[in-house]
Amino acid sequence: MNQNKRTFGTIGVLAVVVLIAIFGGLFLSRNIGKSSKTVSREAAEKSLEKMIRPIEPLSGTPTKGTVEYTGEDTTYDELPELDDSSIAVQPSTSNYAEIFASSEKTGSGRDGYLREMAEDFNKARIEVNGEAASIRLRTVSSGQQVDYVVSGKYVPDAVSPSNDLFIQMIDAKGADISYVADSLVGNYAGIVLSKKTYNNIKEEYGDVTVQTIGQATADDFITMGYTNPFTSAAGMNFLVTLLDAYDSGNILSDKAVEGFTSFQANVPFVSMTTGQMRSAAERGTFDAFVSEYQTYLSDSSLLRNYEFVPYGYEHNNPLVSVTSNENKNAILQSFASFCAANGASLAKEDGFNQTPDNYVPMKTEYDGNDLIAAQKLYKENKDVNPIVCVFVADTSGSMDGEPLNKLKESLINSMQYINVDNYIGLVSYSDDVVIELPLAEFDMTQQAYFKGTVETLQANGNTATFDAVCVAMDMVEKQLAETPDVKPVVFVLSDGETNRGYSLSEISDVVEGLKIPVYTICYNGDISAMEALSNINEGVNINADTDDVTYQLRQLFNANM
Repeated sequence: MNQNKRTFGTIGVLAVVVLIAIFGGLFLSRNIGKSSKTVSREAAEKSLEKMIRPIEPLSGTPTKGTVEYTGEDTTYDELPELDDSSIAVQPSTSNYAEIFASSEKTGSGRDGYLREMAEDFNKARIEVNGEAASIRLRTVSSGQQVDYVVSGKYVPDAVSPSNDLFIQMIDAKGADISYVADSLVGNYAGIVLSKKTYNNIKEEYGDVTVQTIGQATADDFITMGYTNPFTSAAGMNFLVTLLDAYDSGNILSDKAVEGFTSFQANVPFVSMTTGQMRSAAERGTFDAFVSEYQTYLSDSSLLRNYEFVPYGYEHNNPLVSVTSNENKNAILQSFASFCAANGASLAKEDGFNQTPDNYVPMKTEYDGNDLIAAQKLYKENKDVNPIVCVFVADTSGSMDGEPLNKLKESLINSMQYINVDNYIGLVSYSDDVVIELPLAEFDMTQQAYFKGTVETLQANGNTATFDAVCVAMDMVEKQLAETPDVKPVVFVLSDGETNRGYSLSEISDVVEGLKIPVYTICYNGDISAMEALSNINEGVNINADTDDVTYQLRQLFNANM
């Protein structure tokens, strides 16, 4: 990679989660929706067995539908519409340029470097071509920056991801780009480990590097967590660095793939967002997890209790123009010069422009096509063990109309992102719980039954949400007994209301003891109940009222299914 020109970018998906807020609260917010006591798996299994008996789920009649896959990539069609919620700084003049930037620069507090610089620039009313100029700044994930620019669905005047890797991909996909600034502010990615974990790896493997951390994970010596490489700069940087550690200079080789799959076999899940990773770190699911140096330096708890092992490419936060408009480019150049002349003190205060003592630059420069191929390699090889997943659909009366229509659309549109070797089942519920589609491998036959059965769902009756969750977990447990080398997960699609059967407090011990992550999508209802359910075992909650569900599910399935 051209060090003067390129390196990479990040954020989670849609919901903007600021890293400092995530890890700054690492030891302060815990156990929302969780039991106050630890429940053994054996006890949870016995409790579930007792709870299932009075539910008596019904058996539905699966309906076969027509699966119509074109084979085309629909990523661009699913991009959410950008609204004012993504705007971090509004322009103060009609003569302005718009920048997409990653969240560690556009947030609040020590994550607000670029936001503050844009605000100061706008107040300065610097003239460009004889007219006062300003900046509109939007918070957009690095992965989405690529998609928006390449698709043409929404093209800003410039992008500023965390580093150049996603810029390389934009270039490889044929967009016209030009660098305004190689770096607005400097940062680094790294793996954060507790001091105990760091010392244990050093004693066992002789040194603590990405390669030894990867080997320690493959050996089940530690548990490692990282973020989705389709959306996260730190996640993509980690993927490339790990592949390169297994075969330097050739991240697409059989040797690199073999090393990656041995590592991935002992990764419990790839975090969709840094918020999910925070929850897992709090609970002790991870011994090590990815972060950025600026975040690490900004949190006293991390500094005291953890070590930082830098990896890969520098997070140089470039400013790259994607417009041919000369006036817009002049505004961007003026803004870059303003940051260079006025931002040094603020950057240091926010934890930027500081190099870790043990940082070793990446030797190999991979081009955008290599990076795109690495993402594909990840998607094809991350599922060392298949997933067993039951979708739980709320068909109570409160879901009638638009909520149920959106639920059906979410499931049907997301089918294409589920790998065929995963086991998929479907449960619906209202007054009763119905096993609509028993678990089976998601081949074309199961896909046809899944689509047809989803299309026939109708809403009426009361809401037995947590009875349905118990039935889904029982289905998962029985599948685990037959195929033990699978990873379990349950999806609940609901408005969050419950007025029949078990309560969340009655099933939370069972969910916790079985260690089955529950992902929830909430439609027009009580999102707090769904969040609490997801929080038990590091699941993710998606608010269907404010988030683009299809896009979010796509990213989630890319990461974990």
